[in-house]
Amino acid sequence: MSKHRHHHDRRREQFAAPPAAPRRGLSPNAVIVAAAILLLAVVILVTRSGRSAVLASDAPAVPAGQDVSVALSDLADGQARFYRYVSTSGREVRFFVMKSSDGVARAAFDTCDVCFRERRGYRQAGDNMICNNCGRAFPSRDINVLQGGCNPAPIERTVEGDRLVLRASALEQGLVYF
Repeated sequence: MSKHRHHHDRRREQFAAPPAAPRRGLSPNAVIVAAAILLLAVVILVTRSGRSAVLASDAPAVPAGQDVSVALSDLADGQARFYRYVSTSGREVRFFVMKSSDGVARAAFDTCDVCFRERRGYRQAGDNMICNNCGRAFPSRDINVLQGGCNPAPIERTVEGDRLVLRASALEQGLVYF
């Protein structure tokens, strides 16, 4: 080996990076997996929080076998009122009542024939009930008129004096959705 080459090699060693220390911490793959799990957890929490707002457990519960009677004056503001009916089998049936824009008291299960498996229900936006699963909007005046598809599943109801009445037998029919 020539003297010049030996000097050049020593010079290169002098400026070379120090040997790498053993890596500590997570590998890039572990970081990717951890990030994916964290993202999935966030998606699940957001999805569930959206559902819990819609399927609020603080909605009034109606005991099994009891008819529901709501004062029409309570519906005067046009806001949907959500309830839970506990069926004779112990399962919960969710529904809402409201006074539509045309002044009629209406009632529907908090589900439809299409999206019921998702158990997402509806929310109100102005005069419309919005499906929380597919996003379709349904004017309040069409509830109990249109049925099938993604329309809110109607509940048979009667007005007796100053009250909207839903029979327990009509509410029990909603078990097919829940």
